[in-house]
Amino acid sequence: MTPFAIAGVQMYVNALQPNVEGMMQRLDVLMMRFPWTQMVLFSELAPFGPLEKFKLPPENDVIDRFCEAARRHKIWLIPGSMFLTNPEDGKVYNTSLVINPDGDIIRRYAKMFPFLPYEAGVAAGTDFCVFDVPDVGRFGLSICYDMWFPETTRQLTSQGVEVLLHPVLTGTTDRDAELAIARATAAQFQCYVIDVNGLGAGGVGKSLVVDPTSLVLHQSAGQEDMFPIEVDLSMVRRQRETGMKGLGQVLKSFRDRPTDFSVYDRTSGTDAFLNTLGPLKVPHQGSRAGLHVDVPASAEAEVFDREPKLGFGVSPAMGKTPGN
Repeated sequence: MTPFAIAGVQMYVNALQPNVEGMMQRLDVLMMRFPWTQMVLFSELAPFGPLEKFKLPPENDVIDRFCEAARRHKIWLIPGSMFLTNPEDGKVYNTSLVINPDGDIIRRYAKMFPFLPYEAGVAAGTDFCVFDVPDVGRFGLSICYDMWFPETTRQLTSQGVEVLLHPVLTGTTDRDAELAIARATAAQFQCYVIDVNGLGAGGVGKSLVVDPTSLVLHQSAGQEDMFPIEVDLSMVRRQRETGMKGLGQVLKSFRDRPTDFSVYDRTSGTDAFLNTLGPLKVPHQGSRAGLHVDVPASAEAEVFDREPKLGFGVSPAMGKTPGN
């Protein structure tokens, strides 16, 4: 058995004032209550909330405070993420830090898939985040929308990642879909998934810890929560060798695949359909994008209003329910 104790902190996040003091207080409480915790993960953008205007330079006093807290508690600390400005290109990146128990920053990870088109001012990172906890195992980090693209997890687990740390800020109606993706990710890639959401401006909660069989080890509700879970990395290794419950050995099957996927060759033309989709933009009121109607929406509405109606809101001329 290779045990390791990871705690998620699901906390209320303010949008218009810093949350750093609250994070420090909760971290102190967590370590007093559960001193056996070895790693702590906060939610995406927990320190300053979701507004890009609170961006900071890549080196700042807040980061120094997080490093000191990790050193004081002798823990691995991932304090959610922050908007940091890259001095080389001037762009803003949604960036997570991995801080070791000595208080050293060993990795910086910029979110690869900003939630476009809604995070239009945030640049996309290009480097993956993989790090080793000595005598324990290999960890990887992705942020929120990254998980919707399984290629990101494929890259991490192909490098041996056994625990996927996943801070999120999801306050929208797609949270249940995201939870389904987290469970599927754990099973598909035979890894633990530690998915930590915030509250208030930081999300709707429902943080999740999933083991490599897709079993939910913990599910938060809609209130503040701190949840230390001891994971067993030997379970990951066993399952990757023998299959989930002695069944699918998916990583080895992917390794031994008889074909490559031309869709990843941008010159192959396999993805030509994607170029027929409209631009990546926020929908406007009354949008009929993707419905492929033959007449403008305004003309269709005029015809519908002028003609007699059958039951169930069907127009005899159009043979369809308006709005579908």
